[in-house]
Amino acid sequence: MKNLTYHPAVLAFRWTGTSLLVLEQKRLPRREEFIPCRTYEQVARSIRDMSVRGAPAIGCAAAYGVALAARQKNFKTVPEWVSYLRKVKKVLAATRPTAVNLFWALNRMEACWTTALLERGEGKNLGAALSRRLAAEADGIFREDFEGNLRMGRYGAALLKKGSVILTHCNAGSLATAGHGTALGVIRTAHRLGKVKKVFVDETRPYLQGARLTAWECHREGIPYELITDNMAGHFMKTERIDAVIVGADRIAANGDTANKIGTYSLSVLARFHGIPFYVAAPRSTVDLSIPDGSHIPIEERSRDEVVRVGNTCIAPPRVVARHPAFDVTPSRHIAAIVTDVGVVRSPYGAGLRRIKGV
Repeated sequence: MKNLTYHPAVLAFRWTGTSLLVLEQKRLPRREEFIPCRTYEQVARSIRDMSVRGAPAIGCAAAYGVALAARQKNFKTVPEWVSYLRKVKKVLAATRPTAVNLFWALNRMEACWTTALLERGEGKNLGAALSRRLAAEADGIFREDFEGNLRMGRYGAALLKKGSVILTHCNAGSLATAGHGTALGVIRTAHRLGKVKKVFVDETRPYLQGARLTAWECHREGIPYELITDNMAGHFMKTERIDAVIVGADRIAANGDTANKIGTYSLSVLARFHGIPFYVAAPRSTVDLSIPDGSHIPIEERSRDEVVRVGNTCIAPPRVVARHPAFDVTPSRHIAAIVTDVGVVRSPYGAGLRRIKGV
């Protein structure tokens, strides 16, 4: 396998040392605008409102939010810091319930501040030192995600044949990660290896992450793609050659059941019917061994407004009842392989997922 290097042309956020600049994804592709977050509350809002989204990206952003929180205060005692930072963690954790990377990153930041406070003890300059330590930990989370995505891309590309036609759903690219991407990262690497003929990009209603974000990333990267509405996928599986479906994941249960953007489960059923391999690409931090199966994964229900409106335009009667589960769960029996940053896991998933988690 070729040793590929990659420098991301697209970044979901940038850390300046004093603020987190978040690319406002709700305005893409019409306008590229970075919004400055100088407090952890602003970071929490950017995650909750989906200015930054995608499981690995919100974990990284939340980690930087903790670092910003340490800059906002200057307590002198350890108990004051612990109480405050636990509150910060709670606020950031409440932003999105489904993606486990958020909680994984916050738990890692808590371990960092616990160690730092034990080592440093009390003092008037504790805040500045703690902020630097937490920022370094957030940098580590960011760097590990980016490097892991590059490895994931190589592992996933090895599963594809030359001239593959691939279908993907939602956005699991640089905009959803520290860079390169998970599902789209596999496609990026495969494209650089000359293995991709074309990508079918699901528009991904109701938030249109495929139409607004994945198509934008493919265009910038020069990856050949065709945008389709979600209800066209079955038609093209039947009438044209599709070699693989590749999606990301927000949480993977211990048995391999996988939560991802709403509409993923339907794609897995269609792919299974048509004999098309269905791959999930996600870092091992997305695996949650505390969840035995998909029925225990919490599913975020978002505002009805995101269903009845496209932008500022209402497309339904004023008082219509609408539902918006943001995710669904694909059973592991529909998944041909789970591509991670430490290798490919195949069914039966239980033992393989425990192995990559070191259990």
